[in-house]
Amino acid sequence: MFLSTLLLSALISCTTEPVDTLRQEQLEEVVVKSNSARQRLNQIQTGTEQVQLKDLTASPQIFGEQDIIRSMQLLTGVKSESDASSSFQVRGGTSAQNQILVDMAPVYNVGHLAGLFSAFNSDALVSATLYKGLLPASYGGASSAVLDIIGKTGNKNELHGGASIGLLSAKGTLEGPIVKNKASFLVTARRSYLDMFLKLSPDFKDNTLYFYDINAKADWTINDKNQLFLSFFTGNDRTALEDMVDIRWRNLSTSLKWLHHFAGNSYAQSTVYYSGYQTDNGIDFIGVNIWFSGHIRQAGFRQDFHVDFDKYALDLGFQTALLNVKSAEWKQVSLHEKEQRRAWDNAVWLNIAAPITKKLDVSAGLRLSMFSSLGGSLYYDIEKDGTIGWYYNYGKNQIVKTHTTFEPRLSLNYHLSPITSVKLGYTRTSQNVHALRNQSTSTPFDRYAMSSNIVEPEVADQLSGGFFMMTPNQDFDFSIEGYYRQINHVLDYRDGKSFASEIEIERLMLAGKGKGYGLEFSARKNNGKLTGWIGYTLSWSKTKIDGINQGRWYDANNDRRHDINVVAMYRLNKRWLFSASWVFNSGQAFTAPSGKYMIEDNWVYYYTERNGYRAPASHHLDVSAVWSKHYRNRTHQLVFGIYNLYNRYNPFLINFEDGEYGAGTKAKQYSLFGIMPSVSFNIKF
Repeated sequence: MFLSTLLLSALISCTTEPVDTLRQEQLEEVVVKSNSARQRLNQIQTGTEQVQLKDLTASPQIFGEQDIIRSMQLLTGVKSESDASSSFQVRGGTSAQNQILVDMAPVYNVGHLAGLFSAFNSDALVSATLYKGLLPASYGGASSAVLDIIGKTGNKNELHGGASIGLLSAKGTLEGPIVKNKASFLVTARRSYLDMFLKLSPDFKDNTLYFYDINAKADWTINDKNQLFLSFFTGNDRTALEDMVDIRWRNLSTSLKWLHHFAGNSYAQSTVYYSGYQTDNGIDFIGVNIWFSGHIRQAGFRQDFHVDFDKYALDLGFQTALLNVKSAEWKQVSLHEKEQRRAWDNAVWLNIAAPITKKLDVSAGLRLSMFSSLGGSLYYDIEKDGTIGWYYNYGKNQIVKTHTTFEPRLSLNYHLSPITSVKLGYTRTSQNVHALRNQSTSTPFDRYAMSSNIVEPEVADQLSGGFFMMTPNQDFDFSIEGYYRQINHVLDYRDGKSFASEIEIERLMLAGKGKGYGLEFSARKNNGKLTGWIGYTLSWSKTKIDGINQGRWYDANNDRRHDINVVAMYRLNKRWLFSASWVFNSGQAFTAPSGKYMIEDNWVYYYTERNGYRAPASHHLDVSAVWSKHYRNRTHQLVFGIYNLYNRYNPFLINFEDGEYGAGTKAKQYSLFGIMPSVSFNIKF
């Protein structure tokens, strides 16, 4: 809680497609299918949301910054971690159970400034597909959801660019040909400048609060059958309070892809990628100096084949990757400890999509995941009380244990009529990189572990079904989906433990099972001057772990009963676009102390019930107006916005504080901000 308070203080101070994968790249450019009502009705996969950036990011955004992750949070079954968080939770899972891919390279931390901004610059992206648990066999590594983001390619014929300046950040884009009609580049960069204002104040001149990110992509058309793509992304954050706190985290991902086109719509795609996430934090408080760091590094190769047989589509492939995870390294006074391990991750998959009859489409697949822990660092056994029973010292690259998981996938779409369909699906997914966090929100103090001789993969089984309907002219479409999700080997902290209690992360956690179930309702208006959607989600998320909460089921800390999203966009004319969104979320479950006792003049809390209390509900109304004017060779744009129009102070953090002389204990709510106006200016040429 203390570390979370420091973070808060820092912020305050400153077709009927038979193909399951809707993601498709063709030789000359990235082609994104429109996300029409017809496509939503006909796609086999239930629980899939494919969006184009220009549509999704038209909704109001905090600080006037277009943000794909925040826009995803407006979809049914998707929740923000907290007020103003850029991380998202899907169908009872946590954000740590999602996998986010940018041009096939994974990205592990998606937030800037503790989540106020997402790590993705919308100017560098073209579209994204969110799979809400029902994954095609070509995706894995996540027990909850996968978000597959496609980066934008540059213009091969002309030089274009753009710039934007807002209240807290500025960004620029440049794209154009390297070799005309053959090769192109695109570069975007963004930086916040709140730290520059802090330097002007005598009281805050020694504080630092900034982020920056860079996206770059190059593509080269070798001939009419071959094309290369090179993608790069990096993001850096730093938050420092004078000489007390210095918190840094950064992402880096890159991929090189070779796309070979066969006859018809068949193709092969080979991808080499690297991804790295690192956090580096220092705290000097009341004479105590603590330094903490951790990282996740992954390098891999992926081979995809897509074979098109007119009505039938076959997808198969394999993937291999080496992982290096440092769960923690710290220095506390004279103590220096580190835990770091390596693993080898392999998977093969096969998926076939086909129409069985005129009315029934089927997609069936199987993914085989093989995750091997590697030697070169210490492994151990854990006793029931959390102590180490025995150490094992394996040789470097020696396989300690291999976890093999069979993951079947099945989706059915039965067309009741040309405008209605019923969908059913079942998916098993597994995850081998696990996050431990003290709260429901992700922070740079999260710790990560991999499946090992002790820790088993998280394995989730999800059953989903829904009814989909559209009007004959596709102006409106409606859906209702239900799901039930069960997960084994879900992890949580032992009672009384936190991220810094032990260097051995497996001593901090216990494994059990979880479940989530709910209903999602959605209504969309797709055409006309007024467009938008209304979504409502009713859901439950629960966990049961022996040794926690007396072995009884308890609400997971991301359990929220009701979520409502209302989004409207009105195109007045060529120059003016107005939009508004209203969001309501039930209060999240959290753990409160049941009592306290004194040790050496210090009050110590003790806890008996996990997540037995509820935070207040969160809701806010956001509005924006966009003015655009098109000139011969350029476009000017002014974006006016108000986040939280009626000034609702929503809970971000709830802390417990003692009264004077220990009399009484009060729960104190911290909020990030109330009403927040914004303005930004964009130019494109």
